[in-house]
Amino acid sequence: MIKLGVLGSTGGTDLQAIFDAIDSGELNARVSVVLSNQKSSYILKRAKNNNVPALFVPHKGKTREKFDTEMMGILKSWGVDLVLLIGFMRILSAGFCLKWKGRLLNVHPSLLPKYAGGMDTDVHKEVLKSGDIETGCTIHFVTDDVDGGPILIQKKCNVEARDTVETLKNKVQNLEGKAFIEAIQLIQNNEYVR
Repeated sequence: MIKLGVLGSTGGTDLQAIFDAIDSGELNARVSVVLSNQKSSYILKRAKNNNVPALFVPHKGKTREKFDTEMMGILKSWGVDLVLLIGFMRILSAGFCLKWKGRLLNVHPSLLPKYAGGMDTDVHKEVLKSGDIETGCTIHFVTDDVDGGPILIQKKCNVEARDTVETLKNKVQNLEGKAFIEAIQLIQNNEYVR
């Protein structure tokens, strides 16, 4: 069984898909702890609703390195094997990325390298503005090169003429949970190339 730690700043929709996969037996894992730098983030409530420890770790007034060191200590104390970034709206320090190299995954709401560096609805706006016919999500290893780490999985969906930013966000989010589950399984089974 793999022990997961989650860092998030938003609602954590993808985390629910992971909880559901664990509950159904599709995924042999346990979410050990969920950390957020936003006290009111729904991801903390989502964790509590699933009986998982949820901790608010404030970042204001701390250097990036100090904040990251604090998070590393918490993750280590909970015996975390793999860290998932689910809507985590902070750039991690090089030291954090190095410490968790090969064990730190992020989901990006585009088919990287397209729209690297963009976040949330801004990415979907760009997809529509550019007239792309497909979009999707990417699960990638996190390095100190923002959105530039090795790609593990990409899932695609079509962009239709009637799509809006919101419909596109929903389509992509539906893919993200599935992609995370597959990525975790690949890592558990050592079936990926770094």
